[in-house]
Amino acid sequence: MIADAIVLGAGIIGVSTALQLARRGKSVVLVDRRGPGEETSYGNAGLIQREGVVPYGFPQQFGMIFRYALNNRIDAHYHWRAIPRVTSFLAKYWWNSNLSRHQMIARAYAPLIEHSISTHNELIEEAGAQDLIVKQGWTEVFRTSAKRDGELKEAFRLREEYGVSFRELTPVDIAEQEPSLSRDFVGGLKWEDPWSVRDPYALTMAYLRLFEKLGGRFLRGDAKRLSQTASGWRIVAGEGIVDAKDVVVALGPWSDTVTKPLGYRFLVGVKRGYHMHYGTEGGAKLNGWTMDAERGYFLAPMKQGIRLTTGAEFALRDAPKTPVQLDRAEDVARTVFPLGQRLDSDPWMGARPCTPDMMPVIGKAPRHKGLWFGFGHAHHGLTLGPVTGQVLAEAIVGETPLIDISAYRPERFGA
Repeated sequence: MIADAIVLGAGIIGVSTALQLARRGKSVVLVDRRGPGEETSYGNAGLIQREGVVPYGFPQQFGMIFRYALNNRIDAHYHWRAIPRVTSFLAKYWWNSNLSRHQMIARAYAPLIEHSISTHNELIEEAGAQDLIVKQGWTEVFRTSAKRDGELKEAFRLREEYGVSFRELTPVDIAEQEPSLSRDFVGGLKWEDPWSVRDPYALTMAYLRLFEKLGGRFLRGDAKRLSQTASGWRIVAGEGIVDAKDVVVALGPWSDTVTKPLGYRFLVGVKRGYHMHYGTEGGAKLNGWTMDAERGYFLAPMKQGIRLTTGAEFALRDAPKTPVQLDRAEDVARTVFPLGQRLDSDPWMGARPCTPDMMPVIGKAPRHKGLWFGFGHAHHGLTLGPVTGQVLAEAIVGETPLIDISAYRPERFGA
């Protein structure tokens, strides 16, 4: 089979990239060892985070670092055995999270976030996936006035600098918005710009169907079987061989299976996360996406039930599941919302690929013709899928990208 481009990885980033190329008239083959959207893209909190212009940083206060070191929290957990392997990543992540560096990174990161809603909207409308989308923002609720005041101060700064919209919530506002939520909270913050997704997997599949409608093909195959040819790139997939001029590596935390053999060394860490779906008791209803800010877990009203998601687990990518954060979160969540029985037979786990400067790797490989990268989106894979796909597709076909992507170039890691 001859194609214009091969896209490796069928998560939201890879599907979006393949779709954006197909929308520009290119013949594209999308390749993954599993079905589309079955890895990390399956289990997130379902937010298109237009407000998320500041990426999640590493704590800078030593008191907070000490509390995390106790390893008993919901928002972060780590494997002792993984620490020697991830020390270099964590050290650079911590350094990039200092105030001046973090603010500089946010300014470079913001253009991607600013186009997250508009680029999703184009694909949602073309794919006929409007029924999956809720345009009501999401809410943080606070247990203490100190946390509330600190987050509101930051929200005002973000509104002034980046134009994001929010609304302060009183306890009465929270009770009106979420009658089934307990009265444990002193206030809240409603981020008004973001959209929510009732089923992130279903949205990925809707984009895939649009991709196939435009002539694209999905094949099962192992990215390790990629090889360079005199005219481009070749992979054994499905029941045959695919040749193409260009190849995009969008394999998330598994991107190193291709980049390392080609001589590229990216320092990419993994933040693993868990979720579980629940029923409700006593006719309770969760109306919107809600985060218990101090405890660090999320409740989301998905099609499958109430999805409870955890924070970050620092572990080796392929280590066995250790859903202790989920158990901790469930214990707390049951005190503030009447969760019913677990609906899944086993906790879901996904692995978020994270760079130490908190920005994805997007752009052309410096030493190989026709090789492109699109990975490392950390907590914002769903948010940034379509805009990443668009700027990559524009660069590949020779158009001027929607935004300047030089800040995300692979060379910044010495690649």
